[in-house]
Amino acid sequence: MIKPDAVEANNIGPILAMINKAGFKIEAMKYMRLTKAQAGAFYAVHKERPFYGELTEYMSGGPIVAAILSKDNAVADYRQLIGATDPTKAEEGTIRKVFAKSIAANAVHGSDSDENANIESNFFFSHLERF
Repeated sequence: MIKPDAVEANNIGPILAMINKAGFKIEAMKYMRLTKAQAGAFYAVHKERPFYGELTEYMSGGPIVAAILSKDNAVADYRQLIGATDPTKAEEGTIRKVFAKSIAANAVHGSDSDENANIESNFFFSHLERF
């Protein structure tokens, strides 16, 4: 997912270019704005954490780009491509090093496991929207 800060900064194209260059296939993609309830449902795993309210407010504060990406070893390769959550600790050339503004406004979201990738894909896309 390309988060609101990166969308607002007009970084959709450059981020997608990095994703394509890294060998990912885009199987589904949509440009949308989450309601606060939808953001809350997506990030329900963090409901008890102190940053949950700020996170859902931020994620519903502007449009996002949701996508399903595929390639061999997709989750691990994408997590490497996006870099550390804290952009000051992200490796040079990663998406977050290049585009993130802060830990909170870190440009992109990436699933942390194949299981969560499947859950998150189903949150955004029906099977008719996948190619």
